[in-house]
Amino acid sequence: MVMANLANCVRCDVLFVRGVRDVCPKCYQEIEKEYEKVAQFLRKRENRGSTIHQVSDATGVSVKQITRFIKDGRISVAGTPNLGYPCEQCGEPIRTGNMCESCMRSLKREINQQLDVDRRLSEEEQHKRNITYQRKKTLE
Repeated sequence: MVMANLANCVRCDVLFVRGVRDVCPKCYQEIEKEYEKVAQFLRKRENRGSTIHQVSDATGVSVKQITRFIKDGRISVAGTPNLGYPCEQCGEPIRTGNMCESCMRSLKREINQQLDVDRRLSEEEQHKRNITYQRKKTLE
């Protein structure tokens, strides 16, 4: 007996038999139509200077979906100097990754600070264990 891999579409929440996509066939077709709208808009020379919000307004495709097209490599930012998508932390336009350089530096700084705190706490704990061990040895 073969079990169907059922899932809810991440876009419309309808139940469907899941294959390689996380969206139902209907939503997949809608996404493909949205892709074509965006791609056709950006193919026109006069639109290549557009921002993601201008592309969204002109095509009716959400910024979130256009961002997915860029991240998936379906829409290239190479020939479009102003096309970027929002940093997930601060919203500044970026062209690669999930965060802008400023947010990335801030995150790295926070991680390093936490690692320092963890290291100091570990050293203090080890020091306390050593003192306890030395006291037990002197009492024996």
